Amino acid sequence: MRIRIVDAFTDRPFAGNPAGVVLLEDAGFPDAHWLQQVAAEVNLAETAFAHPLPPGGDADWALRWLTPTTEVDLCGHATLATAHILHSTGATTGTVRFASRSGVLSATTGPDGVITLDFPTAPLTAIDVPPGATAALGAKILTAHDTGPVGDLLLELADERTVRGLAPDLAAVARLSDRALIVTAAAEETGGGYDFVSRVFGPSVGIDEDPVTGSAHTALAPFWSARTGREELTGLQVSARTGLVRTVLRGERTLLSGRAVTVIDGELLATSATGAAGPAD
Repeated sequence: MRIRIVDAFTDRPFAGNPAGVVLLEDAGFPDAHWLQQVAAEVNLAETAFAHPLPPGGDADWALRWLTPTTEVDLCGHATLATAHILHSTGATTGTVRFASRSGVLSATTGPDGVITLDFPTAPLTAIDVPPGATAALGAKILTAHDTGPVGDLLLELADERTVRGLAPDLAAVARLSDRALIVTAAAEETGGGYDFVSRVFGPSVGIDEDPVTGSAHTALAPFWSARTGREELTGLQVSARTGLVRTVLRGERTLLSGRAVTVIDGELLATSATGAAGPAD
């Protein structure tokens, strides 16, 4: 069984967000415990598992995402990574549709290699700044928003420099959100190639800091579109690896675009649901 590591939302290796990708040949997923063991072994923010579906349905592949500690409902970078592998290996062309916990998601690969994901837009609700949030970040918070089904807490900070310089108390951050904490600010300069910056911290799901988070941009896109009056924006996630996510707001759907690079292509030898070692398929 093949396993790949793909750097997503970047055009160069060792940047963006790395994701594991496992394409399964059988029409079904292995035991959930085995999936979790593989994701823990890979030890990246997410590992994606996909298997083909019968033709004629609403989707072409079934897709699941797991962090080293839990399964999640939505993941952008691992979806982009999976679409990249399907396209680069010739398994699909053009648009591929994924059946997931968040409904049917599509990924379209353009002639230039840019992959565009069609995801549900996060419904934002303004809330009071949660108690302990300012202390957890060590920075003043301007506004706070709930992101609905995404499960993240979106916090606006004063400026790009503040976002870049954060060194949050991760134990305190884990108590603030069921999934992750998104921090954001407007770009300091116009014409720099991006409109806003962000960072994402998810210690409650086993990810201290996620390098580039596609799903977070389903909340960042409507937030910054409302501020700027523009439907098309570019976000720079200013983690140590960094990555660009181009967003287009389409009402209840958000388009997320980026590139991907395969950096590792290997064999997963423990292929049974019990984890017993065996020959690669």
